[in-house]
Amino acid sequence: MFLRLLFLVPALAVAADPTFLRRDFRAIQPQPDDLTANAKNAEYRPAFGIGDKDARQVKGIARYGELTVGPGGESAVVSYPAEEQIYYILEGAGTLTYGTKKAPIKAEDFMYLPPGVAHGVVNTSDKPLRLLVMGYKIPKDVKVEPPADLMIANAADVPLQVLPGHGPTTQFKLLMGTTKSTRDKLAAASQMVSLFIMDFAPGGTNIPHHHEMEEEIYYVLRGSGEMVAGGGADGNEGRYRTKQGEVWFIRLNATVGFYSAAKEGEPHDQVLAVRSTFPFPRR
Repeated sequence: MFLRLLFLVPALAVAADPTFLRRDFRAIQPQPDDLTANAKNAEYRPAFGIGDKDARQVKGIARYGELTVGPGGESAVVSYPAEEQIYYILEGAGTLTYGTKKAPIKAEDFMYLPPGVAHGVVNTSDKPLRLLVMGYKIPKDVKVEPPADLMIANAADVPLQVLPGHGPTTQFKLLMGTTKSTRDKLAAASQMVSLFIMDFAPGGTNIPHHHEMEEEIYYVLRGSGEMVAGGGADGNEGRYRTKQGEVWFIRLNATVGFYSAAKEGEPHDQVLAVRSTFPFPRR
């Protein structure tokens, strides 16, 4: 029995979920995806979830990746019965297909794409159209009613604000929350709890913290700094150098935060963050 336990302990250690996953979109090779099947001049780079080698480590997140559509190109039109998606436009302009409707899209637009509604993008510009694709699993016992109209807004139209508990050196743009939200620009989602931008003053921080019920992803929109992901060797913050274009997945209940590396007079560092519900077993 003792020998069996000795073999079991390392096996459990190997099977344990990592505290965080780290990716750099510049180092990710394009992978086949629904969005690029029979598409024109389109590439998808998966960071987390479907298409990524560590897909099993994320639980409520179906996918998180970067879609790039070249000039004159278009993605496939997709629809998922048990997945809600959020698009955030990083660069470029084009047209969104949403059911039977079309809508113009541009940099800093963000939108909610509910389960069952067909959607895709076309690049109508002479520059690349680049966007983040975020997908979240809808539990079998949860019914999501699609909104009557496309829910879309632009981050430039969302004011910055200081939030209690996160210090005066970081301001937040609260982009999207659940349908019950009263503080976000769009109250739209089911399992995606909060989509927001953090704007850090030089040397600022959002004060490392943790979330007991949610998974979180940080994407460095601009600048560089130190990412806090779990505990370090001393049991305190695990701090890692990070830069624009890197994206981090943080497991629930792990310490998470960011320290800006910008100096006085330099542009503020910015991080796009998204939190989503962890799919605990339901009774």
